[in-house]
Amino acid sequence: MGEKSVKRRKSFTAQEKVSILKQHFVEKKVVSDLCDAYGIHPTIFYRWQQKFFENAASVFEDKKEKPNVLIMKKVTELENKLVRKNEVLSELMEEHIALKKSLGES
Repeated sequence: MGEKSVKRRKSFTAQEKVSILKQHFVEKKVVSDLCDAYGIHPTIFYRWQQKFFENAASVFEDKKEKPNVLIMKKVTELENKLVRKNEVLSELMEEHIALKKSLGES
């Protein structure tokens, strides 16, 4: 009876992923060679590359802006919540007035 060979996935740290990507971008190593050397599928490499570029702009963002962005998100969230509450109150008041009228109250 032969034992099945189970391939274990290697987990790479963020630094290792950057190092592998850097070898391609800076040292001009071929993707297939890097994938063979590190035992990764090309799809994984390109997924790392995509994530790298999607998040690259955050490196250059002014850290002072972040609290303002968070505050504005919170303000927007609270404004939306207030609008919903006002709509509910308005509906309740309409129902209350309709009930009073149906009972003959003014």
